[in-house]
Amino acid sequence: MAVEVTVSTTPNEHAMKYTLNCNAIESGYKTYKNPGEAESSAVAKALFAIEGVEQVFLMADFVTVNKKADAKWSNMETAVLEAIQASF
Repeated sequence: MAVEVTVSTTPNEHAMKYTLNCNAIESGYKTYKNPGEAESSAVAKALFAIEGVEQVFLMADFVTVNKKADAKWSNMETAVLEAIQASF
């Protein structure tokens, strides 16, 4: 089954929410603040490979990606979506 992703803005201009039609994690939540912390998560690891990603937050059915202040969503959006879809 292909992963369906709905993209939403957040009150934080540096964060985007990606709601999934599957679970991102089994329970709770997890915040990854750097690539070293992301080694245990395929999706977080893939997202940190994208230039401009600063932080990744996972909760049951969504992923929130925070970008660096000088990064532009327009340069990242396709890569972020593809990384999420390929990781589940």
